[in-house]
Amino acid sequence: MKILIVEDDRLLSATLAKVLGANHYAIDRAFDGEAALELATAVEYDLILLDVQIPKLDGISLCRKLRSQGYRKPILLMTGNDSDADVVAGFDAGADDYISKPFATEVLLARIRTLLRRSQAVAGTDSTKNPSDNTLTWGNLCLDLDSGRIMFGQQVIPLTAKEYNLLELFLRNPDRIFSRSAILDRLWGFEDAPSDRAINTHIKDIRKKLKAGGLTAEIIDTVYGMGYRLKPPPPSAPSHTNNSGISSTRKQQFHGLEQSAIDKVLNRFRGTFNQRVAVLDQAKTGLLAGNLEAELQQVAKNEAHKMAGSLASFGYPEGSKLARSAEHLLRNERCFTSEEIIQFSELVTALQQELASPPVTSTAAPAPAVLSHRVLVVDDDPALTERLKIESEAWGLRVKIAPNLAAARSCIALSMPDVLLLDLTFPETAEDGLTLLPEVTERSPNLPIIVFTGRDSLADRLAVSRLGAKQFLHKPATTEEIFRAISRVLPKTKTLQAKVLIVDDDEAVLAHLSSLLKPWGLEVITLTEPQRFWEMLLITSPDLILLDLSMPQVSGLELCQVVRQDVQWGDLPILVVTAHTDADSLQQAFTAGADDFITKPVLGPELVTRVLSRIDRTNM
Repeated sequence: MKILIVEDDRLLSATLAKVLGANHYAIDRAFDGEAALELATAVEYDLILLDVQIPKLDGISLCRKLRSQGYRKPILLMTGNDSDADVVAGFDAGADDYISKPFATEVLLARIRTLLRRSQAVAGTDSTKNPSDNTLTWGNLCLDLDSGRIMFGQQVIPLTAKEYNLLELFLRNPDRIFSRSAILDRLWGFEDAPSDRAINTHIKDIRKKLKAGGLTAEIIDTVYGMGYRLKPPPPSAPSHTNNSGISSTRKQQFHGLEQSAIDKVLNRFRGTFNQRVAVLDQAKTGLLAGNLEAELQQVAKNEAHKMAGSLASFGYPEGSKLARSAEHLLRNERCFTSEEIIQFSELVTALQQELASPPVTSTAAPAPAVLSHRVLVVDDDPALTERLKIESEAWGLRVKIAPNLAAARSCIALSMPDVLLLDLTFPETAEDGLTLLPEVTERSPNLPIIVFTGRDSLADRLAVSRLGAKQFLHKPATTEEIFRAISRVLPKTKTLQAKVLIVDDDEAVLAHLSSLLKPWGLEVITLTEPQRFWEMLLITSPDLILLDLSMPQVSGLELCQVVRQDVQWGDLPILVVTAHTDADSLQQAFTAGADDFITKPVLGPELVTRVLSRIDRTNM
C-alpha cells in the first residue's frame, strides 16, 4: 500500500519513510503543502500522513482543500500541539485521526493499520479479508497484516518487502487485473521504479517461494497483453463474498468475457463524451433561441476542445474534426451570423450521430517491450491520458500523468522523465504550457519535449521552437501517432543493448569486425560455420545480422533468403559484407533480401554508422 508523508523536517521524514518502508509500505514524500496537494491530486495513495505545521500550505488547510475536492482516502494528522482546539480544527477539516508528537512507531503503525482497515471496509474492495482478525486469505494461505507474516498452514513463507507488497495488492483486489504500469504506480515512486522486467522477476519469485512453502496451486494468473490478477482459490477453499452476494470465484470467471482494455476505457468515458456533447447541444439551443450566455459558450468551447483532442484516440477521427470545427466557431467573441448558427447546429448533430456509431478499429500497437523509458504527459483530458497510460506498455514506455502544470512541476521535482508530452492549453488556469517550457529546458536542456496541442498558429510554433521543444504535434492525433512521435525523440539507449550476429568463414575478419563494434556497447556473436546459422539464430535472437556474401557450402545469399522466408524472423535487419561491388552482385544481394551492403575492405566508421543507424531505425 502507498503512503504520502508530508513533513518539512527532512530528518523526521526520512526516519518515517524508513520505518514505514520496513513495514511493507511504498512511500512518497513532500516537504510543503503545495507539493503535497499536487502529488495527492496526481497519484493514488492509500493514506496521507500529514504534519500540521508545514510551509506554503499548512496541514489543516491542505486537509480542508483535499476534502473539498472530493478526496476520500484516510488522512492522519501529526501534531506537536494536541490542544482541544487544534484537534477539533483537524477533525473539522476532514482528518480521520491524529497522533501527537513525539510518538512511538508502534502506535503510529497501529493507527495507520486501523485507518487502512476502515478505508478498505468502506470501499468494499477487501473481499478476501477475514473479519475476525487482520488477515487476508486465499484458500489456506494467510497474510497477517499486523505481523507481516505469510503462512501456508503452519509453514512461514519468507518474502521480501516488495514481494509482500505485491502479494498484498493482489489479495486486496481479487477481481482486478493489474498492468505492469499500474503495479509500478502502486508500489514504487516515480523516481525509483524499475523496469517491467523487475515486475516479472518478483512475480516469478513469489510463485517459487509459495511453491517451496507447500502451495501447489497457482495463485497469480498472467493475463496476456494486460498484466496479472489473482486466480480463483481452489474449489475446496471457502468462497468470500462481497456485499452483493456474488462470490469472488464466480466474479473471476466473468473476467474471461471482458472486453479489451481499450474498449473498457472507451466504455468508461463514453458517458463523459455524451455529457460533453450535451453541453454543445445546450449551446446550440441557446444560439437558435438567440440567447447563448457567455458562460455557457466558454464551457462549451472547453468541452469541444477536449473532444477534439481525444476522440480520434478512441476510434472517432471524424468526431475530432467535428469537435475542432465547433471549437473554432465557439471562439467567436462577436454575434454569430445566421450561417454560423446553422453550421454549428449541423456540427453538433453530426457529432451526436458520430458517437452513436461504432468506433473505427485502430492500428494495432507493436508487441510488448521492456518498459525502459519514462514519459510525463501533461494534459487535462482524462479520457486521452487514461488511454495513453493503458497502451503505453505495448510501446515499452512508462507513462505518468500530470493533469495540470502544478502537478507537472511536482513530478519533475521528484524525478526528471525521459520525455515530456505537453499540452499548451489549460482552461482552468491563466498560465499555459509555454510557461513550463523554459523552466524545464533550463533545468534539463537535453530533455526531449513534444508539444501536443490544438493550437496551430505560426506564433505558437515559433514560441515552441525557440523555447527548445523537439517536436510539435497537432491535436487531434491517434495514440499510435502520439507514441511514434515519442519514439522518434527517445534517447537511443536500446542500441547499447543490441546484439549483432556476424557470419563469416574467416576468423580474422570476424575478430576485426567484432573489435570495431564492441566498443559501441554492442553484444557481438560470431560464427565461422554457416551451416550452424539457424541454430545460432534461435539461440541468440540477434537484433541485426552481418553476413559475408561469399562463403563455401552455404553462401550469404542463401542465408539471407532463409531468413526472409521465415514468418518470425523475416523482418530482421541484414547487412551483407562483400568485395563484389558490381551491379549484378549487389542486385542479387538486394533481391535475396539484404537491407544494405558494406564493401571490403571494411572501414570502421562506415561499419559502425551503418550498423547503429539500421538498429536505431528498427527500434523507432
